[in-house]
Amino acid sequence: MSKTKLFFPLVVLLLALSSELFPQQLQRPKLVVGIVIDQMRYDYLYRFEPYYGKDGFNRLKNEGSNFTFAHYNYVPTYTACGHTSIYTGTTPYFHGIIGNDFYDKSLKKMVYCASDTTVKTVGSNDKEGQMSPRRELSTTITDQLKLATNGKAKVISVSLKDRAAILPGGHWPDGAYWYDYETGDFITSTYYMNSLPVWVQDFNKRKLADKFLSGQWTLSKPREDYQSLGSDQSDYEKDVFSEGKTTFPHAFDKVKPDQKYGSLESTPFGNEIVKEMAIAALVNENLGKGKETDFLAVSFSSTDYVGHAYGNYSYELQDTYIKLDLQIAELLKALDKQVGKGNYVFFLTADHAGLDTPHFLKDHNLPSGELNSRAFSDSLKAFATRTYGSTRIIENTSNLQIFFSRDEIKKGGLDLHSVISSFSNYIRSGFPQISTLSTRTDLEGRAASRESGDLILNGFNPARSGDIAYNLQPGFLPTFLNTGTTHGAPYSYDTHVPILFYGWHIPKQTVNTPVYIVDIAATVADLLKITEPSGSIGIPLIK
Repeated sequence: MSKTKLFFPLVVLLLALSSELFPQQLQRPKLVVGIVIDQMRYDYLYRFEPYYGKDGFNRLKNEGSNFTFAHYNYVPTYTACGHTSIYTGTTPYFHGIIGNDFYDKSLKKMVYCASDTTVKTVGSNDKEGQMSPRRELSTTITDQLKLATNGKAKVISVSLKDRAAILPGGHWPDGAYWYDYETGDFITSTYYMNSLPVWVQDFNKRKLADKFLSGQWTLSKPREDYQSLGSDQSDYEKDVFSEGKTTFPHAFDKVKPDQKYGSLESTPFGNEIVKEMAIAALVNENLGKGKETDFLAVSFSSTDYVGHAYGNYSYELQDTYIKLDLQIAELLKALDKQVGKGNYVFFLTADHAGLDTPHFLKDHNLPSGELNSRAFSDSLKAFATRTYGSTRIIENTSNLQIFFSRDEIKKGGLDLHSVISSFSNYIRSGFPQISTLSTRTDLEGRAASRESGDLILNGFNPARSGDIAYNLQPGFLPTFLNTGTTHGAPYSYDTHVPILFYGWHIPKQTVNTPVYIVDIAATVADLLKITEPSGSIGIPLIK
């Protein structure tokens, strides 16, 4: 037998043994980047597409995975709930964030989702930083990454809104930073650290907010590119900057001094500041440069403020998205430079969508209207007095929920389920603006699911939610809006959002089968080969 014939089997044997003795290192991306665009409807990917460049939204859509029929699977569709559901892979039923603000039964008062008086502001002398994720009941995908790497992975979260930085960052981030409306700086809390990193201090010294306040908000494109929307001057828009008009250009010289930093939230400059902060975090924290996968969570909030103020058929909203397209392109360019194209996973979605401008709908005879929250509350009190002799049986009404006082029910020798039943029958018979109603009796003993069969159930938290929850008819609001728009409903105009995945091991594909917001965290966990968050009910989307 020749030496060659002996040598070849020996090499094969050695290679086989080496793979057994020295297993290949698990392949993971260097960085995960999560982008949440506040109040972005799915159709904005296409409505404004003629004005987008090739390197922002279109790069993600054309080179990545585009899930065209992605929906929220619960109600209410609010900012805090949305951000939490994206990163926990579950619904308020398990993660407990049932609103931006919600009624705390033990404290017997409304509480903010991220407020925490046990911590202090870092980076300012005001109270804007008294925040933490302690009310978030499930782990996040960012928490799971920290757990999987024994804390070695870096997790940084950035947003204008405190809740949009805090809730995605989870319970164990290396930093969560949000915008201080008093100073125009980025701050954090002592939950995370006792002093700002030098790079954040240096970023704040750039005084970007002051720079933008000294200028104007002007259109990105020729005016004729916006004229399909109608007139720039519109009764459906709020005069945000006290200019006496709602037309371009917008200046800040008439804004009250104590409101100037806050006014930037309703402009593309708010997104620009966040984009610059995200790139500063990428560079200065050396994200994607270590042995473990890192995570950068970024939420662009100005789209929400612009939508609330101007509505979704305004020059202002279109221009905000045109500028955001460029800002996303700049972020992608920075990622390519710092981490390398193909070395990071990038996903983009929204925390909720938004109703067509209600006043516009009404003026064009399209379904819209209001419950009139004050009149509804007064009617409930009158019913309570007639039926039970006191209004105190109603402890709280908020977020389309009714909470009954256990103390008053016990004092009156009443049965809770009978009280719930009598109120629900009264509401069903007297308020045609209400489309669906569920009671604690209906919901207890059932659990949330990935599918959207019962959106009230998926948004119901047994410990925190009220005794009656209800939805309004499509297009209806608790209180009507004459300007701008809002969100919170269980209908497609509020639930249909983009889900785009791009980058490392992401195929180019367009998928129109139903998927849900809770699938994002499960997808990231599957890509990283780590455990999904503790309350996760989603499934991986990338095959």
